[in-house]
Order: sequence, then C-alpha cells, then structure tokens
Amino acid sequence: MNGAKSADEDTGSPATFAPLRKPTFRSIWLATQVSSLGWLMQTVAISWLMATISTSDLMVALVPASSTLPAFILSVFVGAIADNFNRRKVMFAGRCIMVIASAMLTASVALGFVDPWMILGFSFLIACGGALNDPAWQASVGDIVDRRDVPAAVTLLSVGFNTVRTVGPALGGILVASFGLVTALAVTTLTYLVPLGTIWRCKWKVRSSPLPREPMSTAIYDGLRFTAMSSEIKTAIARGTLFGLAGIAILALLPLVVRDQLGGGPLAYGALTAGFGTGAVFAGVSNGVFRRRLSQERLMTLACIACAACSLSLALTSSIAVAAIALALGGAGWVTAWSGVGVSVQLASPRWVVGRTISIYYALIDGGIAAGSWVWGMVAQNHSLAWALAGSAGALLLVAAAGVLFPLRERHESEPDPLEQFNAPAVALNLKPRSGPIVVKVEYLVLAENVDAFLDLMRERRHVHSRVGARHWTLQRNLQKPVQWTETFRTPTWTDYLRLNHRLTTEDRQLDERVLLLHEGKLPPQVTLLIERTTGQVRKPVPSTPFFPHR
Repeated sequence: MNGAKSADEDTGSPATFAPLRKPTFRSIWLATQVSSLGWLMQTVAISWLMATISTSDLMVALVPASSTLPAFILSVFVGAIADNFNRRKVMFAGRCIMVIASAMLTASVALGFVDPWMILGFSFLIACGGALNDPAWQASVGDIVDRRDVPAAVTLLSVGFNTVRTVGPALGGILVASFGLVTALAVTTLTYLVPLGTIWRCKWKVRSSPLPREPMSTAIYDGLRFTAMSSEIKTAIARGTLFGLAGIAILALLPLVVRDQLGGGPLAYGALTAGFGTGAVFAGVSNGVFRRRLSQERLMTLACIACAACSLSLALTSSIAVAAIALALGGAGWVTAWSGVGVSVQLASPRWVVGRTISIYYALIDGGIAAGSWVWGMVAQNHSLAWALAGSAGALLLVAAAGVLFPLRERHESEPDPLEQFNAPAVALNLKPRSGPIVVKVEYLVLAENVDAFLDLMRERRHVHSRVGARHWTLQRNLQKPVQWTETFRTPTWTDYLRLNHRLTTEDRQLDERVLLLHEGKLPPQVTLLIERTTGQVRKPVPSTPFFPHR
C-alpha cells in the first residue's frame, strides 16, 4: 500500500488529476476549457484586427490591458458578491454578460463598424463578465473538491487554460486567415454558450450560514482587512503583481514581434502563441513533481529567469524557430509562477472569505498586467521593440531577486474551515440583528511569572480576532490589582459579534485553551457583553407662549 502511494507520488499524475474524479468539477472545468479556447481565438482575432487598422503600437498593446482592467476595477466588489450570494448564480450572470458582449462585437464587425476604441470597449465588456465569473468559480473549487485536492484543482485551472493555449491561438489564426474575422468571432460566441449551459445544469452543495447576509460595505471591509493581516497572502499578491507587470511584455508585444521583427502573419502569430502554451502545459502537468522537489520560492525564481530568457531572446532573434523555443520556455515559467502564487492565496484563505481574497489577488495582478501592457507599449512606441523586451527581461530578474525580501511561504494544507458552532449567550435586552456597537470584555487573572507567556498568546489572539471581525482590540492591566487583565474589542452590530464567533477555527479554539491555562482562579475568565449608547445632549422642546388675543 505504501509502495503504491510512493509510486503514484513520483508520477505526479494521480495527485494532479484527482479533482477530475468529481463530476461537477470535471463538467465545469471542461466547459471552461471550451470557453477559454474561444477566448484565445477571440484574442488572436482582436489583436490582429487592431494591428491592421491601427498604426499605434500603444493601441495594440492596450488589447490585453482592456481584458484585464475590469478585474482590477470590479474584483473587490464581485469577490464580496461571491462570498455573500449563490456562487453558481454569480457565475451564470457573468457568463451571460460574456455571451451578450461577444455577440455585439461580432455583429459590429460584420456590419463594418470597426474602430480601435470600439474594439477595446467590447473587449472590456467581455472581460467584465469574466471578472464576475472568475472569483465565484475559483471560490467554488473548495466547495466542490476535497480540501486535500485544492492545490491540484488550482493547478488544473492553469493547466487547462494553457492546454487550450497550444491550439487556441493557432486555430484562431487559421480561422482569421481562412474564413475571416467575423467567423472567428462568431465561433467564439458559440463557445461562450457551453459553460453557460453547464452551470445551468450542474449544482453543488455549499455550506449555508445561519446568519444573515453581510452588507456589501462590511463584506468588502472584512475582505480587505483579512487580506491586509495575512502576510502570506500579501507576499503572494505582491510577487504576482510585480511578475505580471514585468512579464506581460512577452504576450502584449508578441503581435509586434511577429509583424515587425519576424515578418509573419496571423498563422505565425497563432503558432508562436501555441508554442508558449506548449511550454505552459508541460510545466503544469509536471507541477506536482516540481513542488515536491523544490520550494515554492525556488520555483518562482526559476519561473522569473525562464520568462526573462524568453523576453531577451525575442528582443534579439529574427528566427521564428528560435522565437518558438523561447516562447515555450516562457510559457513554462508563466504557468509555474501563476500556479504558485494562486495556490498560496487559495490555501491561506478560509472558505468564508476566499472569494474576496481571490478577487483582491486578481484585482492587483490584473492591475499590474494592465500597467505593464501600457508601460512596455509606451517603451516600444517611443524607443524600440527591442528596448521594451530587454527592459522586461531586466525587470523579471529583479522580481526573482525580490524573493530575498519577500519569499513565498511553503504551505501544504489549506486554511482550516471555521467551526461555525457557537451558542449565542443569553442577554437581558431585546437585541435586533443590527443592534450595536457591541463591546466585549474578558477579564483574566494572571500571575507575574506568567505575564510574558500571557502577552505572547494575547498577541496571537489579537491577530486571530481582528482578522475575523474584531475592531479596536485592546489589552489593559488593572493598576490597583495587577493580576487582573482585561481584553476589550468591539463589533459594529450584534450579528457581527455572532459572525465573528462562527468564523473561529479549531486552531483558534486551541489558542483559547492555551490562554485559559495561564488564568488563575476557580472560575473561568469573566466575559461581559455591553452595548454602546450615545450620551449627546438632547434638545428639549421650547414651551410655547400662551396666546392672549387683544380685547
């Protein structure tokens, strides 16, 4: 039994493809690949159309920016939607937007209404649908597959996209060259219908909360606060953003490399993009093996070096064969980097906030990609294409060196789910869900010799409670009775206080037990719940003056 397990781990295939045993995940994953195939064909069509109708290098480079900017603008909001509403319905709504926008773009091109800004506008609208769908789909992965399979599922998302990347651009180039832009765009619209029908058909169980839905403002605030308090997530987002900023030049400037440096057409562009996807597929399938043999930080460093070598090679070569080999190396580095940071964010996020952390991650990395598209497009337009690609290579090496200051943390298990087991304490007042603010005071008795250990545990407790909703957390020591310590924090409403306790995990409860061991006294720490009330001066009504009519 152990020998079989060891053999499986060496091959890497069972771990990598285990999530596909789940019918729901498999169906949506396959439908997503069909849609991704259409998106890649559409990207080739739009990029080549822009390169033919516009003489501006910047406008060509803005095509990938238009498809990533919506995620930067909307992701924080759609992440809160994904955590507060039915994720399946959110995915369906996003897919509907993509179908409608793609159909409108196809009709406009068919009727001859072609303008560079109009092309960017429709690309932006299609990306808005994707921005609504993607966080909900990524957050649903943990609902559909087992926890131990989450890393493999996240890797499969990258592997799947980069698998169709091997044929999508080439197929898009063939369609554009053989049948024209309208046909390519029409086929894309049809591919967008496939996941729409699959999501409509598939249903999966999601653990429901007994508490009411969070207000959007509170949900966004909680997501931002949790992300800001997680050093692991912040590091992954920072490295991913810098990598996207530096590395997007490879894909953003590839149409210009084909047109100006290699002298090729749509078929050459599609074939080179397929070479990029081939390298990405190889790295994705081998990702499990790489992760067992190398640390995540080492993989990130190698990925940056591979992409830097690709970018520099494109700057120097005039051979399509050399460019294809360089792009295969770049594709391997591309998927290795994104798989690593994506898995880091997923595993560091509990289920109640995963949609928001993923959306914030997408917002910032897509913002970096959009900014990089603009930066390298400006460098290519104002200086030269070779300078832009060489600058991208140098920036990628700096991203690799940043690992010395901001290394990615190694994690093999996902963040534990909250217990969601909390009996609300009895209160004497008739509280409503929105009653508040609520003040919580916990009194401890700690001997002098245990103070240092107590303070260490309370620092952990402050972090734990603050990231699940506690605000204005403080710890006070009684001046007249030094053994008495009081922990105080607030929540905006009574429902927020209940939600905070529902979000605590088994590890958090174990921390409470460790604190309790340092408490002296026959009775447990005393917990007091209070509600704040304003004491502002109330204006008293002015007594009216009697009216006596003149006689």
